[in-house]
Amino acid sequence: MSRAPYRIEPEMARALGRVAVLMGGDSAEREVSLKSGAAVTSALVSAGVDAFSRDVQGTLLNVARDPDFDRAFIALHGRGGEDGTVQAILSEAGLPYTGSGVLASALAMDKLRTKYVFEGCGLPTPRFRAMASEDEADDILASLRCPLSVKPSREGSSIGIRKVATKDELLDAFGEAVTHDTHVLVEEWIEGAEFTVSLLQGHALPAIGLSTDNTFYDYEAKYLSDDTSYRIPCGLSTDDELRLQQLSLEAFRVLGCRTWGRVDIMQDADGRFWLLEVNTVPGMTDHSLVPMAADAAGYGFSELVVRILRDTLEEAPDV
Repeated sequence: MSRAPYRIEPEMARALGRVAVLMGGDSAEREVSLKSGAAVTSALVSAGVDAFSRDVQGTLLNVARDPDFDRAFIALHGRGGEDGTVQAILSEAGLPYTGSGVLASALAMDKLRTKYVFEGCGLPTPRFRAMASEDEADDILASLRCPLSVKPSREGSSIGIRKVATKDELLDAFGEAVTHDTHVLVEEWIEGAEFTVSLLQGHALPAIGLSTDNTFYDYEAKYLSDDTSYRIPCGLSTDDELRLQQLSLEAFRVLGCRTWGRVDIMQDADGRFWLLEVNTVPGMTDHSLVPMAADAAGYGFSELVVRILRDTLEEAPDV
């Protein structure tokens, strides 16, 4: 059954003022961000918000100089927009913005440091090592169980991730990863079911089970393929889904994240859940997971983005 168009009250529109949807930018995820930003802008306008899109390619440092907006909806993915940079610029200018603050954004964007936090807090995450040079390959292979996942620590959308099982493959994957980031994360590969849990205003939305014919849920499976399977309900028992949601909320909490985001988790053959990463500015395209989960919870896309934006009327995010 289709939902009635979502509209905000005039008083709310006046309180929100003029909203800039920051999008595009200069990261490797620019094209995805442009799609997210266009979708968010359209949804906000349809809900009655005075919103406009702004591509910050080459102009990020000046985004808050003589601003023509009252608050920002951050739809920037990857470096510059998801790593605390734009959050710091907006915070310094006293401009409210959506999502997590500077520190939480920076932590969550860095997969390696995220895992140090998970490990320190006793949360389950695959065993891992930082890899800084090819000379460490033998030691890593001796200390971790193959197959392994090799990832640039500060990229998103699964860019540069490879599955490896031999030294030659590890060296080749490391060589590719360092073209994206000088910090490289190597972790044990978890064979099993993949899930993602979207979080909104302190609540976990219905979990989504992911299936793809690709080796894993990579960039193609996320944004290009029509063969990726999204399961809602996710296929877990009620108790297991609740356990998955609680683990996701805890991961979000220990990183200091706020308002909205998404947590990616694997389940191994023994039924154990393993945290992979936290996304503080997830995709908002027609292939994106947060809108799917929100829809399953009863929120249309316009209501979802307004809920995210509305949190900027509260106290400013922690720096």
